[in-house]
Amino acid sequence: MDPLRPASEPHPFGRFLTVAEVARSLRVSTMTVYRIIKAGELPAVRVGRGYRIRPDDLRRYLEQRYMDAG
Repeated sequence: MDPLRPASEPHPFGRFLTVAEVARSLRVSTMTVYRIIKAGELPAVRVGRGYRIRPDDLRRYLEQRYMDAG
């Protein structure tokens, strides 16, 4: 939480997910997420030595790869 921003005011960029959070939600390894990012398939923002992913970008990635099994 940003100490300079009132708690009631939403963050302008929204929430970001870590690579580990994305990996857990997809039930894959963090290396798989890094490969997807490196391939340009999942947009990510570099923060320090790590990456952050917007939930909307993750949702879009999954929707593009969804296959109807029926």
